[in-house]
Amino acid sequence: MSYMIENFLNYLTVEKGFSQNTIAAYKNDLRQFAAFVEEQFVSKGRKMANWSAVDREMLMTYILTLKERQYAPATVARKIAAVKSFFDFLIHESVIKGDPTENLGSTKLGKSLPKVLSVAQVGELLSEPAKHSTPDAMRDKAMLEVIYATGMRVTELVTLNVDDVNLDDGFVRCFGKGSKERLIPIHEQAIRDLTIYLQDVRPQIAAANEKAVFVNLRGYRLTRQGFWLILKNYAKALGIEKEITPHTLRHSIATHLLHSGKMNLRELQEFLGHANISTTQIYTHLTSEHVRKVYENSHPRAK
Repeated sequence: MSYMIENFLNYLTVEKGFSQNTIAAYKNDLRQFAAFVEEQFVSKGRKMANWSAVDREMLMTYILTLKERQYAPATVARKIAAVKSFFDFLIHESVIKGDPTENLGSTKLGKSLPKVLSVAQVGELLSEPAKHSTPDAMRDKAMLEVIYATGMRVTELVTLNVDDVNLDDGFVRCFGKGSKERLIPIHEQAIRDLTIYLQDVRPQIAAANEKAVFVNLRGYRLTRQGFWLILKNYAKALGIEKEITPHTLRHSIATHLLHSGKMNLRELQEFLGHANISTTQIYTHLTSEHVRKVYENSHPRAK
């Protein structure tokens, strides 16, 4: 069952942009939980078949065990949060049908403000693949333009199928969390790069009957991890020191749109596909920080 934990940690890294310290903490927490679960099954003379075998009673026993070991309340909260988030991931990936952690509490992950790139940094990043004329570089140019133009999650990007792209009307159709469909417009530069890729590059590298828009050089659908490695390599080539994940681009476009004043919070919520506007409100903190810095750098009495 450990491979699902690794998949989850990759998801937190690629999709959520969690720091390496946070990832390491959750890795330890989930390994501890997995060991506990296995011990529970062994003590009952049973073998754990899959994660759906974990029930609420076992979770309550785990929490009680943590408290008996006299972990600090904050540590217990973090360990519970790790387990809750993991089972939420298993539900989202259709690994299990029911969530045994439901109503266990509402501890949250990752409350720190997301990292963003400046408009100039994004511009450099999007231009980097154009320095090469190889099929993968042309694919990468189209991918980066599309994900920044649309603010899509990386999962939404890599699950795009050719039929989801409408170049004539300039939009893509994606399916977000809960399979909610939304149509997202794409600007002319993204349309141009995507057109070149779909017409001149993809036919050369895509396997027969492959439906994915973006494919690897073996011809099959690109994975989340594959896109993340591509992004990291371009960031490294540019000498960008801050840690960049695919979610960094999503945070960046959201922040840039709010900074421009051309999109309000409700419109941004719809654009990003957030179910709850409270998720979108984190970007108001980022824009407030931006305003504060501008104020301190410009106001004659602020220095």
